[in-house]
Amino acid sequence: METLNFKTNIKCSNCVAAVTPFLNDIEQLDGWNVDTNSPDRILTVQTTDTRIGDEVKKAIEKAGYKAEPMTERP
Repeated sequence: METLNFKTNIKCSNCVAAVTPFLNDIEQLDGWNVDTNSPDRILTVQTTDTRIGDEVKKAIEKAGYKAEPMTERP
């Protein structure tokens, strides 16, 4: 399993609730979490397909938020 990290503007539990249906629709995701306490609001996704980065970014944008891929989690 691989882990992908994204810097987001998801700030609170209501924001997490807003993106949940969009992320849950991505079949290749085995799990995900948003660290709303981090200054970068890091979205971490677990997947077996590392090529889904664009799909994750588009799902977040459909929910009205932004996500930028990170090379490493700080």
